[in-house]
Amino acid sequence: MTVDPTLTLRTPDVPAPESFDDARAAVARLCEIYDSSVKFLSQHFQEVLASSNPTARFRAFYPEIRLTTTSYATADSRLSFGHVAQPGVYTTTVTRPDLFASYLEQQISLLMKNHGVPVVISASETPMPVHFAAANDPNLTIPQDGAMEFSLRDVFDVPDLATTHDNIVNGHGFHYPDGSAPLAPFTAQRVDYSLARLQHYTATAAEHFQNHVLFTNYQFYVEEFEAYARQALGDPDSGYSSFVSTGNIEITDPAAEIATPPKLPQMPTYHLKRADGSGITLVNIGVGPSNAKTATDHIAVLRPHAWLMVGHCAGLRNSQRLGDFVLAHAYLREDHVLDDDLPVWVPIPPLAEIQIALESAVADVTKLEGFELKRIMRTGTVATIDNRNWELRDHSGPVQRLSQSRAIALDMESATIAANGFRFRVPYGTLLCVSDKPLHGELKLPGMASDFYKTQVAAHLMIGINAMEHLREMPLERIHSRKLRSFEETAFL
Repeated sequence: MTVDPTLTLRTPDVPAPESFDDARAAVARLCEIYDSSVKFLSQHFQEVLASSNPTARFRAFYPEIRLTTTSYATADSRLSFGHVAQPGVYTTTVTRPDLFASYLEQQISLLMKNHGVPVVISASETPMPVHFAAANDPNLTIPQDGAMEFSLRDVFDVPDLATTHDNIVNGHGFHYPDGSAPLAPFTAQRVDYSLARLQHYTATAAEHFQNHVLFTNYQFYVEEFEAYARQALGDPDSGYSSFVSTGNIEITDPAAEIATPPKLPQMPTYHLKRADGSGITLVNIGVGPSNAKTATDHIAVLRPHAWLMVGHCAGLRNSQRLGDFVLAHAYLREDHVLDDDLPVWVPIPPLAEIQIALESAVADVTKLEGFELKRIMRTGTVATIDNRNWELRDHSGPVQRLSQSRAIALDMESATIAANGFRFRVPYGTLLCVSDKPLHGELKLPGMASDFYKTQVAAHLMIGINAMEHLREMPLERIHSRKLRSFEETAFL
């Protein structure tokens, strides 16, 4: 069926642009505009789908935050966020203001405090794709192109990859069509895209993700995480309120059973929740830098306070023993998946706050400290590669590079996670556990691996959890290091 190209364009009624000097009221207006757009598109899509005879073209818009400042007033130089670099007009489109309400309120409050000006809330000029409007309605599904009697894009706006990009975080000088500079690191379409991908890859809703994210590359850590979660839920003083398993199965009773989904997603994810979102999320990304990039590409839009890699690695020094820990201070990047976004010549610096939290956690869990920690932990360079069977290649090249870099461990995910943390301005860290020493004749074989897993996984996971609990007590402005910010940054984290 061909749709009449002269169909009248219909849009929802939304409030006129209005200035706000109260952050909570500003977020409430964002929610009002967003909800109006979603309701408009969802209702009309259902009507069109039922009749198969579109009588109009329907378009709704994302809400927008706009800041205009004419002053070079200097904000607190200790802060890495909450202010703009120079006078001008700054905007950002917003999606799911209900999900991001606390974040938005905090960021808007800082702008008002640091610049002494209000923000303007209005509908933007960026159309909302009907797919994203329907994403949170379980009773509404957008059929594939060709499954309807009319072309969907003739009647509604659909996702447009030309406006779904990482140009802001990659430092490509992005500006909105009206010339305004970006106020936040992601556009609304980019956020919506990642929220949809998160549900697909992790089988848990974005609402469950917590501010502290642990990545691992083995299922053994999941079992230990669930055991710890049940213990925490049984302790009324723990501060944890519920545990969410893959498939959005949520329990508050530590004895409750959790049914295993018939099909696990690509990256099973679990959430130990606190009421304010400061709990811990564990993502089993599996093996390889591609998965590591995919997971962090999408979790980044949730603006977590920190993410850490707690996985296994090959120890490269003869003095290391199986079960020893490796605290990454630098990375040799041979994963190749981020080269186009973040060139390999860009250094990925260690973040003092994260490093201290991890080292303190190792000391807390192992009961070793000071010079004695060196018995079980080394700090240094971690090499990340994209070839799991690198041992089968000619050793002269790889081993020489590893030696020249002073690398002490090798894996397939850590540098990717750290580099994407640097790129997305998310504090990052790595604590690995040596599971084999291929250069020294200790390959990961079944019997050896089983004994290793039984004795080390629980301690390693507890170190990661302990580190996150250290970071939870730290003010946000201290965790978000100025090392992560470039010459001209967005005001929002």
